[in-house]
Amino acid sequence: MVIGGSVGNLPQVQNVDIQYAQSAVYSPSDFAFPHDAIIAESTPNTEMALIADLNLDQLYEVRDKGSVTNGKDRRLDLYSLVLRKKATNALKESE
Repeated sequence: MVIGGSVGNLPQVQNVDIQYAQSAVYSPSDFAFPHDAIIAESTPNTEMALIADLNLDQLYEVRDKGSVTNGKDRRLDLYSLVLRKKATNALKESE
């Protein structure tokens, strides 16, 4: 998960003249990742760019074999996913 905020000074914009935030990149709280689930975080209230390397293979493995596998516990009897056609295609077909 990535959380980003705006930090800085926008004097031309009313009620948004000064902004304070801290950005961060979080990981699942599982064995293959940092113990505090924080991959990278910026210095609070400082204008800066935050860059982090993500290992997507590690994320896929944790999703499948991790200690918490929410995807396997889905209640498919309660809901289903249905793919709809785009609105532009539906309009063309009705003509």
